[in-house]
Amino acid sequence: MAHDLLSSLDSFVSVASFSLLVRDVAGACRPAEADEVLAAAQRVLAGRVRGSDVLNSPAVVRDFLRARLGALPHEIFAVVHLDAQHRVIDYVEMFRGTVTQTSVYPREVVKDALRLNSSTLLLVHCHPSGCVEPSRADEHLTQMLKQAAALVDVQVLDHLIVAGADVLSFAERGLL
Repeated sequence: MAHDLLSSLDSFVSVASFSLLVRDVAGACRPAEADEVLAAAQRVLAGRVRGSDVLNSPAVVRDFLRARLGALPHEIFAVVHLDAQHRVIDYVEMFRGTVTQTSVYPREVVKDALRLNSSTLLLVHCHPSGCVEPSRADEHLTQMLKQAAALVDVQVLDHLIVAGADVLSFAERGLL
């Protein structure tokens, strides 16, 4: 029986040509496009991140951020909102910029934190240049957001920069 199962799986793999299949509206199966596979992967990672214990699973958060921001051709500034037990409430892409910069407004970050009843925030942005090192502007923005959030009793836990497959943590670098 096991041999029959393996041989039938082997034949399926060769027929499918290592493609993932999706079912269209009519119910027919077809090979998935690359964008559909990436979108599905992002949904799976988002599901793992939402409601998870971030402190016990930083690898899942990093994987999610790499998949979400690592290949973008422009900067995105996002916030991961956490509850008092550091479980993910939501991931919100707040600001979109150019290849080298984006404008971030502390008032909007704080307003969103209050709307979602966040206790803690993870600040995130990407560097399309591929250089994960923070700029002076990144460091200044982090301190400004940390101070603004503290005024309403919200803690900034970390600021992460995503550059391709690399993710830099301000907290790990002692920049927070």
